[in-house]
Amino acid sequence: MKKFELNAEPRIELGKKSVKALRKEGKIPAVINGGAIVELPFKGELKPGEKIVEIDAKRGMITTDIVVKNEDVRKLIYTPDIFEVDIKLNGEVRKAVMKDLQFQPVKDTVLHIDFLEVFADKPIVMEVPVKIEGHAEGVKAGGKLTMSMRKLKVKAPYTEIPERLVVNVDNLGLGKSLAVGDLHYEGLELMNAKNAVVCAVQLTRAARGAAAKAAEA
Repeated sequence: MKKFELNAEPRIELGKKSVKALRKEGKIPAVINGGAIVELPFKGELKPGEKIVEIDAKRGMITTDIVVKNEDVRKLIYTPDIFEVDIKLNGEVRKAVMKDLQFQPVKDTVLHIDFLEVFADKPIVMEVPVKIEGHAEGVKAGGKLTMSMRKLKVKAPYTEIPERLVVNVDNLGLGKSLAVGDLHYEGLELMNAKNAVVCAVQLTRAARGAAAKAAEA
């Protein structure tokens, strides 16, 4: 996983008026989820931007509201790559991954970013791009390779999550498909349905014609 450094500042003022002012300044409100689990009532001290989200009557999770500059996150947002993000905040560096983006439906500007704080000993679930490798037997026979899933959900510690999941299709025959259950990667758990089709070689008219002629011969 590639690394990305991001400067952030705590977001103290909440509410629609504050958000509108931030966006006029070219800034984006964001949140860091996945922080420490604490007992309620909480008796410790919260840092600027931190708040407690109740999990149940006895436990809560510390989340952090932050602000980042629009120009600072362009290379993080407009790319298919996934990053380990080092967020510099309150004099410390917190490791996170980007989990969700909210866009303005008309202008397509970023309205909000959700980050998930990560730890080496705590598995997370992320979508990882699929990369096709090889030349399928079925394509050589006149078929057409199609992809149904361009990303797969992977569960693993963030340190083990790759930038790409390579799927080799050399042995994929005409009319055959590869499902999630056919794929295996050491140290990774695939979270998609095992019968979900990742890619397939479809029969084309030319392939059907060649098969029909071969059967008649």
